[in-house]
Amino acid sequence: MARVTFTHSRPPVMHRRRFLKAGTALGVTALPAWGNAATATLLNTADEAHRFDYATLKGQARALARSPYRPPNEALPESVQKLDWDQFQAIRYSPDHALWAKEPSRFEARFFHLGLFFKTPVRMYEIKDGQAREIAYDPAMFDYGNSGLRSAHLPQDLGFAGFQLFYHTDRKRDIVAFLGASYFRAVGGEMQYGLSTRGLAIDSGMSRSEEFPRFTAFWFERPEPESDVLTVYALMDSPSIAGAYRFLIHPAARLVMDVDAALYPRKPIERLGVAPLTSMFLFGENENRINHDWRPEIHDSDGLAIWRGNGEWIWRPLVNPANLRFNAYADDSPRGFGLLQRDRNFDHYQDDGAFYERRPSLWVEPRSGWGKGSIQLVELPASDETFDNIVAFWNPAEKPQPGQELLFAYRLYWGDRPPVVAPLARVVATRTGLGGIVGQKRKYFSWRFAVDFAGGDLAMLGKDTVVEPVIVVSRGQVEITSVRPLAPIQGLRAMFDLKPTDRDPGPINLRMFLRVDGQPLTETWLYQWTPPQVRPPL
Repeated sequence: MARVTFTHSRPPVMHRRRFLKAGTALGVTALPAWGNAATATLLNTADEAHRFDYATLKGQARALARSPYRPPNEALPESVQKLDWDQFQAIRYSPDHALWAKEPSRFEARFFHLGLFFKTPVRMYEIKDGQAREIAYDPAMFDYGNSGLRSAHLPQDLGFAGFQLFYHTDRKRDIVAFLGASYFRAVGGEMQYGLSTRGLAIDSGMSRSEEFPRFTAFWFERPEPESDVLTVYALMDSPSIAGAYRFLIHPAARLVMDVDAALYPRKPIERLGVAPLTSMFLFGENENRINHDWRPEIHDSDGLAIWRGNGEWIWRPLVNPANLRFNAYADDSPRGFGLLQRDRNFDHYQDDGAFYERRPSLWVEPRSGWGKGSIQLVELPASDETFDNIVAFWNPAEKPQPGQELLFAYRLYWGDRPPVVAPLARVVATRTGLGGIVGQKRKYFSWRFAVDFAGGDLAMLGKDTVVEPVIVVSRGQVEITSVRPLAPIQGLRAMFDLKPTDRDPGPINLRMFLRVDGQPLTETWLYQWTPPQVRPPL
């Protein structure tokens, strides 16, 4: 899978990021060959207009799922196929050709050129007065610079790779970008890209190759001149499923997207990932497996936050494991979840180019009851920051079957913090290291966990209040527990050692929260630690 790091007012700066089993990720394709007459009617040529609304799109997705999947034909001009990194970066979209550039609109849409990792053409349409008309590719839309491409030698029907959106508050820096399979990103008030999401995940983190559904076409509804909401529709297709999507995009310091998805399986799907979030975690204060870098921390997100259906708040710090880790957190109608970048202190990263402290958090809020299922977390080993190695998604308990219509409605919030916070104290740091008592000879190996909590009602605690750490571990022995005030954060630090009691190579699950008189003071901290098979010297 290609991870894309977007810059502004130019084609994206990209790093090749492999994620999960990427062998089925992005193919080299020409315009898709549509499997039935109904779908072909929806995707008319640029000279033909047709009625369009979301109900029509859902009908077309349903019809598409009833026909055999037909992979797109592989065909791109050799000059485009062979573009290298620098050549692709030299291609610039001409702002004068942007959709609505000459209209009294607060939005503009610009398009990405095909090439490099993005070789699957995606069809684009504009909707005006209920009529959709295709936006035709034109080489004149692009400045090819030193790319080696010449507009006169390119076919007039080449197509686009994706698109980016601009808002009237800043016409030079984009706020949303859709590029590659069903991946997309957005920014909050800090105008900094970071983690991604996508339309759907299929079989993420399994032993076989992951399937990457792709958006094959987009429809942009022309906004009213004073509107601050843009509606975008998308058609999805893959060997296992077809789908119709509607995105209502609200730019702001916390950008909001309302997403409606109608999914139509072609065949049973073992692991369906709804609202999948994709991020990178190399190392942080809790995870120093890779310690050769001069920067203290490198990550787009530092934890998975969950607001469970029963009201419990959970914080699970991310790790960069030595081997793939998969965890499922069962729930019934979760209230929300997200991959967050809680640590927003530049001094903790010291990267004045990537600015990890500015990376947006992404919160998923179901807009309807999702029923029973689990929030699933996949963590993969990564050797550097060009690898997307984290994914989190909702997995329904009932496995999708052919002939079903699956409807999901949710809201995405992009910004420095989620729209809801726990009334309890939250985890602000997790640190780990060798256990034992300083100054005393260690007689056995143990590992220390130090978890800092801040906020909530901690300021109300009296000096004599007894705060109890509630610690549960899947195996091993807990010892040397303590909770003490931590003045620099106006909070508390809870510490304990875990002594492994066996040689089981599997990970150990840890769970902790703080309480007073039986009442929770903090959210629940979850962690997963794998004891080293070769223990450090005592």
